[in-house]
Amino acid sequence: MSAPGAVLLAVGCLLVGLVAGFLVPQVRKRRAQRRPSGPTVAELLLRLVRSSNNGILVLNRFGDLVLFNRRAEALGLVQANRADPRARVAAEQVEETGDAIEIDLSPLEARGRQPEAVVAEIRPLGEGFTVVEAVDHSEAARLEAVRRDFVANVSHELKTPVGAIALLAEAVLDAAEDVEEVRRFGGKILHESTRLGTLVSELIALSRLQGAERLPDLNVVEVDAVVREALGRTRLSAESREIEITTDEPSGLLVEGDRTLLVTALSNLLDNAVNYSSPGSPVSISRRLSGGLVEIAVTDRGIGIAEEDQQRVFERFYRADKARSRATGGTGLGLAIVKHVAANHGGEVKLWSRPGTGSTFTLRIPMHQSGRNGDGTPEARDKHTPTQLSRLVTAAKDGRTQGGK
Repeated sequence: MSAPGAVLLAVGCLLVGLVAGFLVPQVRKRRAQRRPSGPTVAELLLRLVRSSNNGILVLNRFGDLVLFNRRAEALGLVQANRADPRARVAAEQVEETGDAIEIDLSPLEARGRQPEAVVAEIRPLGEGFTVVEAVDHSEAARLEAVRRDFVANVSHELKTPVGAIALLAEAVLDAAEDVEEVRRFGGKILHESTRLGTLVSELIALSRLQGAERLPDLNVVEVDAVVREALGRTRLSAESREIEITTDEPSGLLVEGDRTLLVTALSNLLDNAVNYSSPGSPVSISRRLSGGLVEIAVTDRGIGIAEEDQQRVFERFYRADKARSRATGGTGLGLAIVKHVAANHGGEVKLWSRPGTGSTFTLRIPMHQSGRNGDGTPEARDKHTPTQLSRLVTAAKDGRTQGGK
């Protein structure tokens, strides 16, 4: 090649290189501008799998894990990076038939509050891959078990007084000529019918309370008034057992809630304290403010509750001492009602107990915020306590005058 030709070729290559160096970045820039911002579809799908509330596994044709999320581990479907053997066997069947199936992958051993009712659907994805999607039905299973127990317990509890009333009525008919026997059996019929009526009333109250949200219409309730009314309801039973119920000084504390429900809850605690205490032993009530919660504690020196029973005493119909509860006519619903009253007021009920020493049940309800300082004490702008103010208002309505004492 001649020298001029070589020069032209070199110049041509240089021009091509310059043009390519200019055009390639421009093309890449335009492609980048056309590409949508944000994650890709594959990234979004991966995020969906990871954030799903269902347990998700993807298996290949050999049963090996390709993909899984944390929820699958929580449900026990993945252990040591291996899928549940039941899921692997079912995945092989799905791959062969091409039809989705549903299987039970519940844990083989009970693990307390861990998932206990897990159902999974296994579907083919094609090319040897299958997906396992598991749902936790444990809460529904627990609720169904509670419902069955409730129906069985109610049937048993109602059957006892109803059967007793029927037998006693037959005895009255047989002893129609004996006035003393008729009176004796009539008294027993009255006792059983009263117990039956109490059981039905408490069942109705519990059904209204259970599952309800916090009370929508909250009124300002005076704690001292609740204590006084509950004491009035329990006074007769306490006197019959020669038990003195002592209280601390009026507190002037206020809570927000339903007065009738709070009196019922506190009365149930007092009834239990009296019924499970020996004749002549003391029972006390104390009130205080702690961390924005008003605490009403009922303490007895009774038989106490074993540690293994302390978590169950708030269950419906559960009795730690069945013989004593039958003798006192208890329904086994009192503490369940207390628990739900506290929950519906945004509070709770606490228990401390030791067999042979006694028990303390503490009802904790949020205090009324209006008219309070930051530490929960009444504001100094009014020298009267809420109790005194209530008396003044009552006196004004009656047309009487009353001092601030």
